[in-house]
Amino acid sequence: MTDRYAVVGNPVAHSLSPQIHAAFARQTAQDIEYGKLLAPLDQFVPTVERFRAEGGCGVNVTVPFKFEAFRFCNEPDDAARAAEAVNTLHFHAGRIFGFNTDGVGLVADLERNLEFPLRDRRVLVLGAGGATYGVMQPLLKARPREIVVANRTPDKAVALANRFRQTQPVALEAKAFAALAGSRFDLVINATS
Repeated sequence: MTDRYAVVGNPVAHSLSPQIHAAFARQTAQDIEYGKLLAPLDQFVPTVERFRAEGGCGVNVTVPFKFEAFRFCNEPDDAARAAEAVNTLHFHAGRIFGFNTDGVGLVADLERNLEFPLRDRRVLVLGAGGATYGVMQPLLKARPREIVVANRTPDKAVALANRFRQTQPVALEAKAFAALAGSRFDLVINATS
């Protein structure tokens, strides 16, 4: 029997998730169908519930629903709790399990696959939405010298920095985009939509 999955977001037409997951499924001999769900901005939960009721096994969550997905799931994992954001929902035995794989995937890709250690580096993260919340804890655990979060709306960057500042002994700052002029970083992460 074919398992059904989808990516849910708004917008979602640009997502490459169906092609990526189809490739993974071929490589691992999985029988899946993976589509796209465009959820109206005020209809995330009904859209996901409808997909679940129609036999969906789970969804990947993208802009702008990662915070709402965290509130929606019954059982968030530790990474989701730390971020208060979810990028993966799995439906099983009447429960909704929430995961955040953004940060662990990013750090593993940088340090293992690209052989770019983060320890003692200066890191700039652009954006202060759900993806940034998802990557902060794993980034901090990698012990860079400094992380600067910059956002179009500086108040959101400040809120994010305040949320994570106490968790690890890493310098964490929030700045407006304009305040970055002349700054130098070892790594720039674009987490904007």
